[in-house]
Amino acid sequence: MDVPAPFTHDVLRARVTDLDRVPHAAVTLAPDGSLIGLNTQAGRLLDGAGPAAVPAWLADAHRRLRGSGGAADECCSGPVGDRHVEARPVPEGDGSVVWWLLDVTDRVRAERDLREERERSAVLAEVSTALASALNTDRCLELTVRTAADHLADAAVVVTPARGGRHSLALARRGGPVTMTRRAIDPTALPGLADALEGFPPVTACWIPPGDLPPWALVAELPAPVRSVSVTPLPGHGESAGALVLLRTASRASFTPAEEEFARSFAVRAGAALSSARAFAEQADISSVLTRDLLPPVLGPLGGVEYAGAYRSAQDADQVGGDFYDVHPGAGDGEETLVVLGDVAGKGLEAAVLTGRMRSTLQALLPFTGDHGRVLSLLNQSVLISRHNRFATLVLASVRRVPGGVTMRVTSAGHPPPLVVRRDGTVREVPTHGMAVGVAAQVTSRTAEIVLGPGDTCLLYTDGVTEARGGPFGDEFFGEARLAKVLAECGGMLPHAVVERVHMVAGEWIRGGRHDDIATVAVGVPRADDSPAPPSGDGT
Repeated sequence: MDVPAPFTHDVLRARVTDLDRVPHAAVTLAPDGSLIGLNTQAGRLLDGAGPAAVPAWLADAHRRLRGSGGAADECCSGPVGDRHVEARPVPEGDGSVVWWLLDVTDRVRAERDLREERERSAVLAEVSTALASALNTDRCLELTVRTAADHLADAAVVVTPARGGRHSLALARRGGPVTMTRRAIDPTALPGLADALEGFPPVTACWIPPGDLPPWALVAELPAPVRSVSVTPLPGHGESAGALVLLRTASRASFTPAEEEFARSFAVRAGAALSSARAFAEQADISSVLTRDLLPPVLGPLGGVEYAGAYRSAQDADQVGGDFYDVHPGAGDGEETLVVLGDVAGKGLEAAVLTGRMRSTLQALLPFTGDHGRVLSLLNQSVLISRHNRFATLVLASVRRVPGGVTMRVTSAGHPPPLVVRRDGTVREVPTHGMAVGVAAQVTSRTAEIVLGPGDTCLLYTDGVTEARGGPFGDEFFGEARLAKVLAECGGMLPHAVVERVHMVAGEWIRGGRHDDIATVAVGVPRADDSPAPPSGDGT
């Protein structure tokens, strides 16, 4: 650093003879480094005269200067008590050196504060980005406690509000692993914790004696005893997201006002992230509960008949959509089993809501399944009076096991008619048709009866199969002809193998492109030498 204009070398040399007349601190060191003179200002700065008054860093700089042949060195600096001082040498002809001392404490502190503020801002930006993407509650807790331990204190504990009488705890020390646990604790055992967990009214950080720290808040393997403890609330969205307990050991100074402000800023971000993660988890739980009843059932052998099904949603993120199927066993031996496969207009969760309503309605109409036309008429009325402005197509198939095979009554309501693949690979369309439900006040339909022998299979499918786009340019329909060709290769296969084959070929045709919901159900009669097929219909 250059000497300020009033203290150029010429001016400084002119004043060496009378240091006390200069309003700046100066000391004179002999060639061996001993103190041979200092002015009044230096005495005040160094707090007394004598050999001990020369700081070690200044003595080292003096030795380096003498070793360099007396050439003026760059200024050096170091601490003097709680002050920070810069020193610039002016070599004298007799080998001594006058060191001019400048108290730069304010500047050093300002630079340090600026550097620390930049570091804190960088930490807040980094942790905000990390927390914003952490929608898992445990992951959010882990990030919060690890960041707090590494940047705010020597150790940290995050406590969440009680759920089911137990609190989630995350504990970590600087550079150490994170420990996660759930346990019943008494928040009043740690002063300030109960208020922080309550979150209303807002509370500030609370300082407590280390001796008041309960056993559950003790972080293992700390390098020194805890010296100071701070409890800071983690504000959430309208309620407390928890509390942050910061621990500092005797080896570190207590928290400064700037560090307290940093902790509060960090707590605001962590609390918002924890609150968002918890809300996301709650919504996911609700969605999971609601989705569970909308998922297609697992199908398998029933009453000597093989059933297989598979479902693929139009959107990979959704497990449910507008396509559905169900198999309802008969009330007693020899009674017909009802197979339903349908397609509600639209896709995603909105279509899934009407899907659930229709499935419930159809289950309530099971006593009337002896007359498919009546079932469709009642279902049509139910859809028309609902608030859903949608329609649906479906196929009803009543299946009865008879000696030597299976009889089926099949009725289509605006849906693609099922296909029958015989044991020899012959493929025929079931001659049934009808109107979609939810469109007109009255629906009409035609029921067809078919017989399946051993090795024969009847495939019910939604238009997501035939309207799947793919091919060289990704815009060509899979189509009925390709589906029939695939089925012709499935003669004699078990129903689950037929379903797997259809979905595999359709998936290859789509090649990752966009598609509608796809659902298929296969009904078949096993041959005498066929073993039972594994259950299907897990949504694959």
